[in-house]
Amino acid sequence: MTKRIIHHPVLDRIEETDTVSFTFDNHKYQALRNESIAAALLVNGVRTLRHHEESGTPRGIYCNIGHCFECRVTIDGKQGMRACLTPVQEGMAVTSGGKLLTSVRDWRSQNE
Repeated sequence: MTKRIIHHPVLDRIEETDTVSFTFDNHKYQALRNESIAAALLVNGVRTLRHHEESGTPRGIYCNIGHCFECRVTIDGKQGMRACLTPVQEGMAVTSGGKLLTSVRDWRSQNE
């Protein structure tokens, strides 16, 4: 029996019968509709959601309730989304790649 997070403290209760497909880094996975992307990846054996912008060390789920920003991914082309707070929907394309802004310095250099 696979253990899933079916009662998330922020996203509420997840229906255990409705499944959807989504991709993470071009690999197809199954999830329960509206479970968090982070939870769906965990149950599918994916532990690394991204790599640190400066050190390159792997990052995964830390708090799982939206406080820490360690689970940032790109969802359907939108960068910096938190996987722990984003409900999975049919056909979502999630990727871990891409350098996310790390400081005001990065923001300023892109906007000058």
